[in-house]
Amino acid sequence: MYLEEIVTGLQMENDRLECKSILNRDDVVGWLKSIAGFANASGGDFYIGVEDKTNKLIGFDRKAADQERNYFNNQVNEHLVPRPQFKISFIPYEIKGGERFVIRVSVLESPVKPVILKYKNIPSIFMRRDGFTNGATYEEIIEMSVRSKNTQYDILTSDVKYDSEKFSMLRIFYAEHNEGRELKKKALQSMGFYNEEGLLANGAVLFSDDYDGKKTEVQCSVFSGFNKGSERIVTINRFHGNITSTIGYVMDFVNQRMNHSMIKLENARLNVDAYPQRALFEGVVNAIAHRDYFLDGTQIQVDMFKDRLEISSPGGFYRGEKLNKTYDLSGIISKRRNELITNVLVACNVMEAAGTGFDKIMEEYAKVDEAHKPYIYAASDHFTLVLPDLTYTDGVEDSGIPVLTFIPVPQGSEFDEKVLSFCYYQSHKVSEIAEYLGISDSSYLRKKVLGNLVANGYLEMSKVSRAKFYKTNREMVSLG
Repeated sequence: MYLEEIVTGLQMENDRLECKSILNRDDVVGWLKSIAGFANASGGDFYIGVEDKTNKLIGFDRKAADQERNYFNNQVNEHLVPRPQFKISFIPYEIKGGERFVIRVSVLESPVKPVILKYKNIPSIFMRRDGFTNGATYEEIIEMSVRSKNTQYDILTSDVKYDSEKFSMLRIFYAEHNEGRELKKKALQSMGFYNEEGLLANGAVLFSDDYDGKKTEVQCSVFSGFNKGSERIVTINRFHGNITSTIGYVMDFVNQRMNHSMIKLENARLNVDAYPQRALFEGVVNAIAHRDYFLDGTQIQVDMFKDRLEISSPGGFYRGEKLNKTYDLSGIISKRRNELITNVLVACNVMEAAGTGFDKIMEEYAKVDEAHKPYIYAASDHFTLVLPDLTYTDGVEDSGIPVLTFIPVPQGSEFDEKVLSFCYYQSHKVSEIAEYLGISDSSYLRKKVLGNLVANGYLEMSKVSRAKFYKTNREMVSLG
C-alpha cells in the first residue's frame, strides 16, 4: 500500500511534504532539520512510517507508533528553539487483517523566526525550499528576523492538555490575594489559558503544580561585601518550579537573610526591614512577569550585597527604552512581554492592570534620602532593579559606579575592577583615576594597572593634547 491510498487529496509533488520510514536515532539532525525548515518556511506535513521517494507504507503497530510519537516530541523539545507549532495525528490502515498506523506531523509556519536547531551545542538554521531542506542563507535569516511577528512565548500553544487538578497551587495563590475568592475556569478560558482543543498555552504550563523545567529558574546569592568580583560569596541557591512557587521561594530567601533594625520615632521604637515587603514583592513579581522566556539557559538573579538588593531579569524592557540608570521608576515605559502571564498575575491581584508597578516601590522609599533611593538600569539582554538596604546607614556605596562582571585580566591587579567600573560610563585621566582609587599617580598605576588593562583590551586609551584618557571597552565586560 501507498500513502496516497489512505490520505485523500495528497499532492505528491508538493514542496510541503516529506516522508521517513522511521526516525533515525543515529542521525537526529537529518530529520529534525526538516521540521525546522518547514517552520521557517510556510509549514508542511511530515509523515513517519512511510518510505521516502516511493511513499510505500511501512507503518507501526499501536505501541510502536506511540513510542515513535514520544521520541519525536522529546527530540523536538530538546533541540528546537523556539519550539515550533505542530499537530500530531495517527492515520490507521489495515494490511493482512492487522492494524497499522502512520504518524502525520502537520508543522505550522512559526510566528517567531528563525527556529534554531541546536545539537551538541552547535546552532543551525534551516529553510525548506524546492522540496529540499538546506541551510538558510544570510539573506533568508535576515528576512525571517525582520518579518517575524514577534509573538510572545507565553501565548504560543503547547502540547500539554489542561487538567484542572494540576493547578491547585495557582488557585491557592489566587485565593490568598483575593480575600479567599475562587479562581473560576471561565476566567482562565477568557485569558487564553488553553484553547478550544484543551491545549495549554506555554505560559499556562509554567503555572502547573508539576512544572519542573528551567524556564523559571532563579539564582539567589548573598555576598559579604559590595560587589561580586572580589567579595566572598556567603551562599548561592538555585530553584526552578512553577511561577507561584518561584515567587514564594525568592520572597522567603530574602526575608530569611535580610537585616532588621530598630529606630526611635518620638516615644516609640519601630522595627525597619532592610527591604520593604511591598517593594520587594513588586520587584520579584515584575522580574517574573517581564523576563524573556525565549532565552534558554538564563535565570533571574537575586543578589544581596552589604548595601543593596539587586533583582535582574533576562531580557531588556520589551519594546521599551534602554536605560543606563534611572531613579525615575514611574517614568519607565515598557510594553508587556508576556501577555498571558501578566493577565494571570493581574487576576491574582499581585500586578497592576496598567503600568509596571514600580510606583508602589517608589512609595515605599518616598521618605528616604538620596543615598537610599531605588533605581533601575537596563541593557539589551537584561534589566536590573536595585533596592537599597534601609538598615545600612550610608546608603548604596558608589551608586554612580556600575557593578561589572568580567573574565579576570591576565597579570591583573587588585584595582582592575574599580578602574573598569569608574571608566565605564565616562573616560577619565590618570589623575582622576588615581584620586578615585585613593593612591598616588605613579608609574605602577600607569604601566602595571592601566597599561596592562589596555594591552589586554579591557581599557581603550585616547589622547587629547598631551593628556591620556581611559575608557572601558564594554565588549570585555558586562553590567551586573
